[in-house]
Amino acid sequence: MRVVLDTNIVIDLLHFADPRTATLRRAIDGGAVQCYVDQPCLAELERVTAYPSLALGTARQQALLAAYRRWVIACEADGVEDYSLPLCRDRDDQKFLVLAARCHADLLITRDRRLLSLIGRGRSPPAYGIVTAEVAAYVLTQGPPS
Repeated sequence: MRVVLDTNIVIDLLHFADPRTATLRRAIDGGAVQCYVDQPCLAELERVTAYPSLALGTARQQALLAAYRRWVIACEADGVEDYSLPLCRDRDDQKFLVLAARCHADLLITRDRRLLSLIGRGRSPPAYGIVTAEVAAYVLTQGPPS
């Protein structure tokens, strides 16, 4: 399964070890999930890991980023991108939608309300699911809901 992880999910996985991400972590470690990233998404993670509220020292910040880099496959833009995607109200989150389209992701995993709000409500959905870690865990263990 091909996935894009929003920054908050990466932090949940690698900093907080949030139990809601445990199934996802096992799937990544076991090779059942391939994670994709591009430079704009990686730059956001680098910026967020430096936030004082996370209380990561330089060594822990670098360790988190190194662990993430071992998981991900780069999927950079190689030309004009003209995807039919919904527009997220938070322009900073649009990059995750674009990356998921570019790398042909099955899922964009997030807990960001603005990204999750793009599901339904008469919107033209992207070709991939936008889901929480809990829904991703269900899909990984049970298959897509019918």
